[in-house]
Amino acid sequence: METAAGYSEATASATITSAPLSHLSIEVGHFYMNDLTNGEDRIRAQFKEVKRRLDSNIGYAKDEFGPKAKVSTCFLIDDYFGPDTDPGQIIGKLLKAADECGMTIDYLAREEGCFESPVYVDGVATGAHIPLAEMVASWIVPEPILRTTGRRPPTDVSGWLCNGRRSSDYDTVQAMRSGEYRPAEEYGRREHSIFLDTQLWAVPTKKSRVRADADRVWACPFLASVWQLMRLDLLRYQGAPVAQPQLWPVSDDSGEFTWPKAWRDMPAVVQLNPDAHPFAAYRAVSILPRTYVSIEHAVEVILGHLEIDDEVIDLAVRSGVKDGVTVPRPVSHRLEHLFVPETWAGRATIA
Repeated sequence: METAAGYSEATASATITSAPLSHLSIEVGHFYMNDLTNGEDRIRAQFKEVKRRLDSNIGYAKDEFGPKAKVSTCFLIDDYFGPDTDPGQIIGKLLKAADECGMTIDYLAREEGCFESPVYVDGVATGAHIPLAEMVASWIVPEPILRTTGRRPPTDVSGWLCNGRRSSDYDTVQAMRSGEYRPAEEYGRREHSIFLDTQLWAVPTKKSRVRADADRVWACPFLASVWQLMRLDLLRYQGAPVAQPQLWPVSDDSGEFTWPKAWRDMPAVVQLNPDAHPFAAYRAVSILPRTYVSIEHAVEVILGHLEIDDEVIDLAVRSGVKDGVTVPRPVSHRLEHLFVPETWAGRATIA
C-alpha cells in the first residue's frame, strides 16, 4: 500500500465510511515519557484524581443518554518523544496503577501514531503507514494577517500558527524612528484579546528526542489535535477511517498482555478491553493535569483553523440524529476538558 501525498481531500474517494461511535470518549490521562519512566507514584496519584471525575462523567452520560449510554476510556502514551523506551515496562506500570485505582483503560493509543499511523488489514500489520500529521497540516487554513509586510513566512513554511495579529514590536519601521506601539489583537475576540501564537513543528536538532530519520519534530499541541480528530472519527484516508483500534490479545499461558520491544511494532490504537464500547465518539472529554492547559488552548486554536471535509462532518451529524445525539459542526464544540490538580509528591504545598 502506497501512502504518497494527495490524501487531503476525503471526498476524492468514492465512498466515505464511518467507524462505530460511542456517546462519549473519556481520556483518562496523559503523561510525558519521563513521568512514565520515573516510578509509579506520579501515575497512581493522578489516576486517583482522575477516577472521581471519570465516575461523575459516566454518570452524566447515563443521565443524558440513558442507562445504556456507550462510554469508552482511552489513554495516550507519549512514545513520540521517547521511542527508545521499553513498551512492556511502561505499559505494565501504567495498567498496574490503573487497576489499583479501580480504573479500566479500554484503549491505549500511541502519540507517534498521531504522527504516522501503521496500516492494519484484518488485524495484520501491512508495513505501510499513513502520514497523519502531514495530512492534517495540509488542512490548515491560516487567517490572513492584516496590514503586514509579508516579512513573516506563511504557516506552511514557518510552522507557526496564530489566532490574530502580533504587536507592533515586529513591524518594520524606518531607522531612528520608534513608531507608536500597537498591542497584539485576537481575531473574533469579544471585548479583550487572548493572543496565541503556537508552534506546529520545528526542524530537528541533535537534542531532539524523536526518530533519527525525522525531518520535522511535530509539537505536542499539533499531535494532540490529530489525537482529538481521531477520537471524534474525523480522519479519513481514501474515504475510510484511519488508526482503527486493533484488539491486542493476551498470552495463552499467562493470561497477561505480551508487548513488543519497539513501540513502532504496535498499532496506533490498541484495544485492551474486548468488551469496550467503540473508541471514537460523538463527544470527547479529556481529564488532564493542569500543566496541559496551554497545550489544550493551542489545540483549540489549531482545530479552529482546519478545513475538515464537509461530508465527513455531515456523516457524524446524521449518525448523531439516529442515536439521539446533537452533533455540533465546529470540532472544538464536541470537546470538553477537565484539569485536575497535580497531587503527586514534589508539588508545591502550603506549609
